[in-house]
Amino acid sequence: MITLRAAAPALAALPAPTTAVRPTAPVSHNAAGRLGFGAVVAMSVGALLGPGVLVLPALAAATAGPASLAAWAVLLVASVPIAATFTALAVRYPQAGGVAGIVARAFGERAGAVVGWWFFVAVPVVATTSALIGGQYLAAVMGAGRLTAYAVAVAILVLVFAANAGGVHLSGRVQLGLVAALAGLLLVVIVTAAPHVDLDNFVPFMPRDAWSVGQAVALLFVAVAGWEACSTLTPVVDRPRRTLPRVAAVTIAVLTVLYLGLAAATVGVLGPDAASTDAPLLAVVTVGLGPAAGGLVAVVALLLTAGAANVYVAGAAHAGAALAESGHLPAWIGRRSGGEPRRSLAVQAAATAAVTAVCCSVGAGTGPLLRVVSVLLAAVAVAGVAAGVMLLRGRAFIVAVAATAVTVAVLAAAGPAVLAPAVVTGAALLWTCLPARAAPARLVRTAGSREPSAAVVAAPTRASPASPRPARRRRRRRRKRRVKSGRR
Repeated sequence: MITLRAAAPALAALPAPTTAVRPTAPVSHNAAGRLGFGAVVAMSVGALLGPGVLVLPALAAATAGPASLAAWAVLLVASVPIAATFTALAVRYPQAGGVAGIVARAFGERAGAVVGWWFFVAVPVVATTSALIGGQYLAAVMGAGRLTAYAVAVAILVLVFAANAGGVHLSGRVQLGLVAALAGLLLVVIVTAAPHVDLDNFVPFMPRDAWSVGQAVALLFVAVAGWEACSTLTPVVDRPRRTLPRVAAVTIAVLTVLYLGLAAATVGVLGPDAASTDAPLLAVVTVGLGPAAGGLVAVVALLLTAGAANVYVAGAAHAGAALAESGHLPAWIGRRSGGEPRRSLAVQAAATAAVTAVCCSVGAGTGPLLRVVSVLLAAVAVAGVAAGVMLLRGRAFIVAVAATAVTVAVLAAAGPAVLAPAVVTGAALLWTCLPARAAPARLVRTAGSREPSAAVVAAPTRASPASPRPARRRRRRRRKRRVKSGRR
């Protein structure tokens, strides 16, 4: 889920942009130097499991009550055709460069650029949400209020952007270690909560109407929006045609156990209080293991959220630079310093500061932020599976049609939040249609280097004074004046 999973996007330069919003750093290889089944399963689970799950069960319970379990079940069933479609695309187009590259192949470069914009715009909201989750858990264990949570969130974000400005990034092993810690924490919560589940907390099962379940599904979609990561793994996977479908099946099974178990534990132990707590896992663990375990849970949550924010900010900075170098963002954003995309990082920092300031000023929690992130990721999924409809044939085509119907239904259930991808799409198309926008930059060879550097020189545009057309016009006018003066 883009919720802040400890996974970073593999980003390629456009016109095959990628918003594979998950990390794909190889960790375990087989003898042939390719990723084996176990490593790919670990990375796929990591692409879908993130710190957002620390608050999603409570938010879903606040939306639909005990019927949130039905929302989780519907979501997991609906993720099957989505996973199958992205797996088929990954096998058929292993070098596409992520979901944006696949969208560009199906619908053109401009559509791929729009997907890149969705990711670039989503990350400031993701980073703020991740930091706020960590702040909420630390504030809860301290017995402090939301003001403390905001202060901790700001501190996390300052640390994350300072680390990225200094070129400090998390390795693939550290990312997978964080995911393993999160999975272990969830298992501990499920096991320790089992003896304390009260079946009366599930009655009435649906205190609101059926539409509330649909709204919960739209909110929870962020928990399964990570299948596009498979399209970036294919080139390094051993026997991808055989391995990737098996990986998808095992990943769905693992997520089913974790998500349904966590949702049942949250509702069964906390009951109506689940809807009002900012740190549901902390409350469940405290019931099962006592207050002493709460501090450990808060520390783990803090590390997870800070690590996830670091990874996503780094990915977004490189994504913005790739978009700018391809002419899909202003050219100055793509300029690098010491190999680091610091201007793109500065744009991300400013946007994240604005989102954080708005949240602090209105007292918003993680719920509204996750709804925006979820709908942006649903839009990415719609574009990806719709590309599958255009590119796949046979049974894979039928599955892609089903996946498209599912993701469109999720978008429809999102309500007003669906305006977020619509506004971003309008801005992206407006920029790409501007006649004077920066053209794709050219690779230039730097002094003392045998390899071309990152694209740093934009091709001259119609409005640029360096353009040859105005110069030709000036020479033509001078010749005309000389001819006229000679006649006189």
